[in-house]
Amino acid sequence: MPPQTDRTAPPTGASPEPGVTATTFAVLRRHRGTVAGATVRVVSLCGLVSLLMTATIFALAWPVFTHMRNQRIWYHHVEDPYLHDHTDLGLVALWTLPLFLVLLGTGSAALQTVCSRVVAAGTQGHPQGDESSVADPGRLRPVLAVYALRGLIVWPLPLLTAVVADRFTGYQLDTPQPLERGTWPHTLVQASPAAAVAVAVLLRLALALAPAAAAAGLGPRAALRRSWSLTWTRYGFARVLALALPLAALTAGTVRLVTELALPLRPLLRAHLEQATGNFFAAYYAGILAPVLVGILVAAAVTLPLTFTAFAALHDHLRSPRTPPMAA
Repeated sequence: MPPQTDRTAPPTGASPEPGVTATTFAVLRRHRGTVAGATVRVVSLCGLVSLLMTATIFALAWPVFTHMRNQRIWYHHVEDPYLHDHTDLGLVALWTLPLFLVLLGTGSAALQTVCSRVVAAGTQGHPQGDESSVADPGRLRPVLAVYALRGLIVWPLPLLTAVVADRFTGYQLDTPQPLERGTWPHTLVQASPAAAVAVAVLLRLALALAPAAAAAGLGPRAALRRSWSLTWTRYGFARVLALALPLAALTAGTVRLVTELALPLRPLLRAHLEQATGNFFAAYYAGILAPVLVGILVAAAVTLPLTFTAFAALHDHLRSPRTPPMAA
């Protein structure tokens, strides 16, 4: 009887690499002190700065609120209904929005740097108590540069398209109109912002792994190239999309839930500010903003550490040759 050949593959000594979800929660559990401390510091500082910025903007826009109050008093005196024009406030919000976006991007970059570094520390086998590789402030600058470059790549197209479409199809135009309504050029130009937003979303997804790559040691442009190359593979984009959709839904749901729970702040803040300043409109708009600010800060503290750690783990899995293509 011929001897039987053992067809069993010899053991390699390496255990199967855990998936993205398992890696994410393992890293968050192992480095919970580091991540929680960074989250509290970043969210608290951003909340304080945003509060100071909002108070400064309200102070600079106080002549607008005073004009609205005087107009209301005049219309009440002549017994006519007063519908206040919020165009000036809209312009103030439009011009100050970039300041808040810069603050949001800076805070996100700082927190994402920490989350990406703890993932790198976990995959490189550093001991649990060794946080020297995590506390690397020098990696924040490349991550900030990635945020800036990614914004310049993603957002100019939809913004420019929206401006052009509004210029040619907006309802504020006087006759004769540049494009006749109902014609196919008018329809195409009117629909172009939606197409531009779709392209921007695809670009944003393709560059979603760039901050993690920058935190791992690459330069800004090299990090963007790596994210692009890892995403546009057979399984890369599907995995990025599968991770981004539930995390985006979680973030949006948290913002909505916390904002609804914080709505009792609106009449409370409005009453105190109106009593202190004597201006109904300033108190009214401050009351509108307060629950939204609380919702954004709480959602950032709850969801951003999970999101940034998950994308860093996905970046590590996609660039690792040991990982099977569909490991989850």
